[in-house]
Amino acid sequence: MCGIAGIADFSGAPVSPAVLRRMTDAIAHRGPDGEGHWIEANVGLGHRRLAIIDPSPAGHQPMISQDHRYVLTYNGEVYNFRELRGELEAAGYWFRSQTDSEVVLNALAQWGTAAFDRFNGMYALALWDRKEQTLLLGRDRYGVKPLYYSVEKGVLRFASEQKGILAGPEMSRCLDRRALYEYFTFQNIFTDRTLLTGVELLPAGHYATLDLRADRPTVRRTRYWDYQFREPDQTADLREYQEELDRLFRQAVNRQLITDVELGSYLSGGMDSGSITAIAGQSFPYLKTFTCGFDLSSASGLELAFDERTKAEAMSYHFKTEHYEMVLKAGDMERCLPDLTWHVEEPRVGQSYPNYYAAHLASRFVKVVLSGAGGDELFGGYPWRYYRATACNDFEHYVDNYYAYWQRLLNPRELEQLFAPIASDVAGVNTRDIFKDVFATHDNELSRPEDYINHSLYFEAKTFLHGLFVVEDKLSMAHSLETRVPFMDNDLVDFAMRCPVGFKLNNLSEVVRINENLAGDKQGEHFRRTKDGKQILRDAMRRYIPDQVAEAKKQGFSAPDASWFKGDSIEFVKRRLLGSDASIYRYLDRATVSRLVGEHLSGQRNRRLLIWSFLNVEEALRRFEL
Repeated sequence: MCGIAGIADFSGAPVSPAVLRRMTDAIAHRGPDGEGHWIEANVGLGHRRLAIIDPSPAGHQPMISQDHRYVLTYNGEVYNFRELRGELEAAGYWFRSQTDSEVVLNALAQWGTAAFDRFNGMYALALWDRKEQTLLLGRDRYGVKPLYYSVEKGVLRFASEQKGILAGPEMSRCLDRRALYEYFTFQNIFTDRTLLTGVELLPAGHYATLDLRADRPTVRRTRYWDYQFREPDQTADLREYQEELDRLFRQAVNRQLITDVELGSYLSGGMDSGSITAIAGQSFPYLKTFTCGFDLSSASGLELAFDERTKAEAMSYHFKTEHYEMVLKAGDMERCLPDLTWHVEEPRVGQSYPNYYAAHLASRFVKVVLSGAGGDELFGGYPWRYYRATACNDFEHYVDNYYAYWQRLLNPRELEQLFAPIASDVAGVNTRDIFKDVFATHDNELSRPEDYINHSLYFEAKTFLHGLFVVEDKLSMAHSLETRVPFMDNDLVDFAMRCPVGFKLNNLSEVVRINENLAGDKQGEHFRRTKDGKQILRDAMRRYIPDQVAEAKKQGFSAPDASWFKGDSIEFVKRRLLGSDASIYRYLDRATVSRLVGEHLSGQRNRRLLIWSFLNVEEALRRFEL
């Protein structure tokens, strides 16, 4: 687990060692255990190392192949590297280290881009072919590890984080206003844009190539993998599915336990992290576990249930873990916001500061932590969302229904008012088309309610889950901590994508009968959080976790910000967002911001997600001088 950076100059001008070092220095938090730089004329690769497997000097990067043809800088973990190593040794390769990095290097030398199909893990990498003068950039199937790049004035720059690219000279700093509009529509960015004009995020499941011998070198992207959620042609017995899920889940967790440093696990009190802890604890007696809770003394309403420490403590007792907790208060958000924004670089998918503190807590005791991310998205953990778009006439009808739901922050009229000062700059942004384009490669025939559910699972894995991964990577690496996600094991993901929807959701047939035109409470509890969802996972995990955990309603990891923003943090919100020096008013309408924030502060409407978004964007504009 590391940080990578690099430069390729199309004109043939030599790479400056000082510039390459500045780029890796900007992401030094990702790799405090070592650094390396490799330059040959107009190409330079940089690396910051967080040593997890074989921490000896043999794992130093950038790493050069035996024949000196290839040079690799790599960030991540490929968990099946030992199996791949056996194949490569049989093909004549020999190894100087015990690292997965060297396996990745030789695999790319042996199989080329076909190696990406063989990797089971998370990674972002760059491979320079000295003979062919080509640069290869690659990112894992699910986008667990980020990789950014820009092409400006005939120079390609790439890095694990945008700040690595910004460290280069002559890099312009300009807000991408279209990306900002996209963010305030979805509280996420679905395209490959970032808030920095000209800096793009290589999509998950893609690699990119650059041929420096070409007359006009161009970055060419290729998709090598994508999610395919669909109903199986023939459905086996439920019991068979449960047993196969149990086998694959245990295999996935055990694959990701390989490490030469201490490993722990997040333990929220929920089913996903609890099940992972149960399996990991069989290999690590007195496994260290970590939970963040919240001071609820000033909370009210639904937020009184947001603190899961009691549940986590019960799980820790059950699994006999060495458990650590941290309690967050309103002022903790204010304290961490500058550092958090610097590391996350652009806001995505809701709150993130509780995750920042969770990573900080875990990093004090371990170098690797297991996370339950992905379980909900793979096995249908949000039925109240999917059920809003199950009874549709066709694909366009489905897009209309689900697009309306995923406008998380503002309705179209409010969005138009908010962006009035830069209306001409965002006039061509059609967010419905952006939403629709997410499905461009998911060729699932839509003829049954199950097909629409699978479309929704695809959408959320591509957008919501991907956003969670980008944020989690930045926040964990801010503390030099590696986060692993066992649910994203290739075999387990393949199983989840072909698992029948009827095994994931209990109430689909009943919901389909509901007249979707009935409003409000007449729609029933199926459109609220219930015990529905992830049914096959709940049943399979009962052998590891208590029944009350397996049967519990879904509880997100959220702070009681609705209460804090109009209570303990009200002055902070007013000072940052309503002050005369607020940076957001260079782009957003002051009267609209004031009205929307005022609705929350007065208790008129819960705007906690929007206020969090305003605070994040305001801080980002300041920190990145946009």
